[in-house]
Amino acid sequence: MTDRQNSTYPHPRTCPLQPPREYASLRAEQPVGQVTLASGRTAWLLTRHEHIRQLLASPHASSNLADPGYPLHFDAPPEVMEQLRPVMLAMDPPVHTAQRKMVIPEFTAKRVLRLRPRIEEIVDECLSAMLAAEGPVDLVEALALPVPSLVISELLGVPYDDRAFFQDRTRKLVSVDVDPQERNSAHQELHEYFAGLVAAQEENPGDDLLGRLVVRNRETGTFDRAELIGMANVLLVGGFETTANMISLGVVGLLENPDQLARLKADPELAPQAVDELLRYFSIADQVTSRVMTADIEIGGVLIRAGEGVIGLSASGNHDEAVYADPERLDFERGGRHHLAFGHGIHQCIGQNLAKLELEVVFNALLARIPGLKLATPVSELPFKDSMGVYGLHKLPVTC
Repeated sequence: MTDRQNSTYPHPRTCPLQPPREYASLRAEQPVGQVTLASGRTAWLLTRHEHIRQLLASPHASSNLADPGYPLHFDAPPEVMEQLRPVMLAMDPPVHTAQRKMVIPEFTAKRVLRLRPRIEEIVDECLSAMLAAEGPVDLVEALALPVPSLVISELLGVPYDDRAFFQDRTRKLVSVDVDPQERNSAHQELHEYFAGLVAAQEENPGDDLLGRLVVRNRETGTFDRAELIGMANVLLVGGFETTANMISLGVVGLLENPDQLARLKADPELAPQAVDELLRYFSIADQVTSRVMTADIEIGGVLIRAGEGVIGLSASGNHDEAVYADPERLDFERGGRHHLAFGHGIHQCIGQNLAKLELEVVFNALLARIPGLKLATPVSELPFKDSMGVYGLHKLPVTC
């Protein structure tokens, strides 16, 4: 094993708006190699776009977090692992297939489009508050967090007053350097919260996603409380944390690329392409494409054996020079829709239509209502989430 194979992961960023420099050298010199994780486990690291897609499309790539070979970045006690068992992200077919089929109708492009008027209302209310404030405004608190929090809360039937609770616990879950006991406590508290939420929907199903799932499952005789709790957890946590980070990072990306900013201002219809390019450019959930093999597989000429963990680095794949010319340049005309920001294969993000719609509405409304928006702090001084499993910003001071 070479020195590079003995290296530790994750790699630090040297530029906050670009993936770690190590990724480029890995793609060129050792696109399939082994690393040691903070948990002490070893894993194979994939850095090329084609190899990551091969992994995620393989029927032998398991998402079972309880497997001893799964590339966990931190160890969790048995009770936490047991609670993760019914979580959709940790399932394999055929159970995963049935779970995904149950919730897909709630996230089709047509169904999500019905939410657009309400999303526009929420965004306008946030922007009005920003414009009414005096001095610099923290865009994270004023816009990036409340928009997806309100949207996913209304979608699931979660009281919006509880947003501070689940935001705090989710941050602890996705931070890689938080105390393990504190992380486990946060997970337990979220599990108990969702258990209460599902119980309330059983008593009085509402006209929201969880309420409809309770009714639908009763009608088909497939009701499983643990599975609904796990689904609520995934949808609520995933529905606001990633989108919130993309809103704040997307704003920085726009303001730091005035040519692309001007393009979007001049042509709001460019928003779908702009959102896809920003998703490719930042690739904030770099580690969610982790798997453990249930059978031997050859990737890039390297044999990976059954029981070994593999991590497909989406940020590296999305900056692969073999797929994207000049990948470190933001270009809304690129047309790079085959990016890996939402994953690939059977676990591709089920809420991507909703996330894209929120981002399109936010960026167009922000540029239309606050055309003179500027950063109040240099990029080099912004507090980026360097120790988080999902990349983003803790704060983003701006002037309106």
